[in-house]
Formats: sequence, C-alpha cells, structure tokens
Amino acid sequence: MAANDRRLRPSFAGGALLYSQAIRPATKGRSRRRRNPWAALGVQGKIVNNNFRIRTAAAAVFCATIAVSSQVHRPEALMEMTANRFIDSLTAAQRDGSVFPMNSPERLKWHYFPENGFQKEYGHERRGIMFKQMDPKQRHLAYALMASGLSQVGFIKASTIMSVEEIVRVIEADTTGHRDAERFHFTIFGDPAATGVWAWRVEGHHVVLNFTIREGKVISSSPTFFGANPHEVPMGPHKGMRVLDREEDLARDLVNSLDPAQRKEAIFDQAAPEDIVTMAVLRAKLDGSPKGIPASRLTDRQREMLMTLIAEYADNLAPPLADKRMKQARGAPAAKLFFAWAGKTSRPVLRPIVIGRPTVGNRDEQGLYYRVQSPEFLIEYDNTQAFSNHSHSVWRDWKGDFGLDVLAMHHRLFDHRATLARR
Repeated sequence: MAANDRRLRPSFAGGALLYSQAIRPATKGRSRRRRNPWAALGVQGKIVNNNFRIRTAAAAVFCATIAVSSQVHRPEALMEMTANRFIDSLTAAQRDGSVFPMNSPERLKWHYFPENGFQKEYGHERRGIMFKQMDPKQRHLAYALMASGLSQVGFIKASTIMSVEEIVRVIEADTTGHRDAERFHFTIFGDPAATGVWAWRVEGHHVVLNFTIREGKVISSSPTFFGANPHEVPMGPHKGMRVLDREEDLARDLVNSLDPAQRKEAIFDQAAPEDIVTMAVLRAKLDGSPKGIPASRLTDRQREMLMTLIAEYADNLAPPLADKRMKQARGAPAAKLFFAWAGKTSRPVLRPIVIGRPTVGNRDEQGLYYRVQSPEFLIEYDNTQAFSNHSHSVWRDWKGDFGLDVLAMHHRLFDHRATLARR
C-alpha cells in the first residue's frame, strides 16, 4: 500500500468488524494527531496504537447493544409480549373460553385429530378461541403469538399445514364443517409474565404447539406435532406440494444408506404401524428395549445424516429453543441414540383420488414409519393412511412434555422450603 493511500482498511476489535482509516507514517511537519471519528457517538480517547482504544470502545458499545437487543428478542420475552397483546384483544366472553388457570386440567388435554376425534376422546370440544371466531386484529395478534415460539421455517410449516385443511375439504367435498382451515384453537394458561409459571397452546387438526414458561424461561416446548393430509397434494394448483417432505426424505436417505448388516438392525418390521405409536397420550411411553440401530454403529457420514434429520424437527422452533433440542441430540451417548424403521424404504407411489371420498383409512399394506429415540427425547413419523399419503410426526420429551417433571420438582422443593420455614 502506498504511503499516501488513504483507503479504508478492515480491522477486527472485540469480534466486531470495524473500519479505520490507515495511519500513514509520520512525516516532518505533519501532526500525528487524528480527529476522533467516534466523538459524535460519545466514544472518547486518544488515537494511539493503530486506533486500538477507539476501536475497542466502539466494539464494546456495539456488543452491548447486541446484548440488550438479544434480551429484548428472547423467545420468552416475545411470548410474554404477544400473549398479553392477544389477551388484551379478547372480549370478556372470549377470555372465559381461552384463558385458564395454570392448574386447569384442560392444559393436559391434547390431540392431533380433527374436532370430532377430540370430542370422542374427551367428551367436549377443544377449548380456546378459533380463527373463525376472531376479528381481523385478533387474527394478526394470534399469528404473532404463534410466531413467537417458532422459527421462520416452523411458522411456514404450521401455516401451510393449516391451509392444507382447505385442500382436504375440497377433496372430500365436505360441507359439514369437519374439515375447516379456521378451526385452530389458541389457549393461554396462567398469567403471561416474567415471573411465575404460565403456558400457551395452539392446537387443531395436524398442528399442536405447546410451550410452558417458568420464571421467564421456557422449560418445555413439547409435545410438538405436525401432520399433513394429503402428504403430497395430488391435484389442483398446489399439485406436488409436500409440507413434510424433508421429514420423510431425509429419513429415507438415511435408511437407504445403510449396508445389509446395518439394515438388519435398523428395520424392525416390514409393515409400519397404523399411526405413531405414542399417539396423544399424556406421557410418551414405548414398551421394551429401544428398537433400531444405535448411532455408535453408523458411519461418520450416517451420523451426520441422523443429526440433519433431528435438526429438521428441532429447527421448527425459535433458534434458542432449537439449540436446546440439538444440544440434547449431540449430547446423547452414541450407543443410546437409536434410529429405527418399519415398512417400505422407497417413496410411495401417488395414487389418483376420487373427489368426495374420505381421505382417512385405506391403509397401505406396508406404509412407512421411523423413530429416533434417545434417553431424553423421541421423534416419530408415520405415513400409512390414504395409501401412504397422510403423514404424522411428533417430538416428545420423555420427562419434559408440558413441563410436568420440572414443575413437580419445583413444587416439591418449594413445599419443602415452606415446611422448613414453618419449623
């Protein structure tokens, strides 16, 4: 660089990329002092040692700003803000059916079936205000609440799954209200605040989101359920659309990468179960020893494929929450992280449909199913109904669903302290 070249050059200070003017060697009769370019921002100091002090001070301001911004935009802060805005928009009557105490038994009643399936299970309709009952302002605020717990890709998936309900309504020619893209319920439990315990839920056919927050921290983000009927849209302007394409394709790529000995371990049945095995039970449970092949017997490339598959589920949540899920996955002992498959390993052949006929039933003789099981979480995926064109997927935490174990531990500790205080 020429001595009189005054172009800007990049330099790093405190992790922030800043630009400072090149300092030319001192020449006779020329002052070494330079005007402080950061003075207008309140950053003072002498310009010595290649502007180190100024750049470090500027970097400190920059990093402090980022730190404050990250606190403001934490998922928990966004959940609290959007939940309260949503509650404020509701009428008194709407609140009565949508906001419940934290200890309400309604919080633990969940299902991914359509409304009639929920009623059959629990004897009443789902609680919580539906899209169809909201005015335009409330709808926007409801979407904001939903977005607070999801990533961009997760929000797109959830919204698209909701839209598919209209596609299946057209396919089945339903006029009864059984298929309804506006029948998704929003429910809040407790008082959304930075202290105490509260929760919120979005639920309807094929979308279930649950978040539990204690003392300003998400302690549970499960069960999380996404489904798609049809899994692949067979006709119309959205022909070929698959909402859960990566959930299926990544797993199929993994099972087809296995050698014969590995496949013998991984594939536990030639026919898939009719649905995800854990269904919508309160506590996820699988009988017997874990099925499938442990990650310890996968190659490095296959283990990376497994992590990519897990990440497809984890990344549906807001990044900090997804990071927690991936920390669980990466921290699982390789000998205790299992991948299991049942059914066909080829992509199902899309069959023509008949307008006006139900899309449920018509189970594929083989279908396809897989699970990823660790000591802390379970992923299940099933695609058997409608000749393998109706998919279900779920993330369960063995001890973390609805925050039950964490809250139970908290209450035991609290009660113990209260007992000691009374002595």
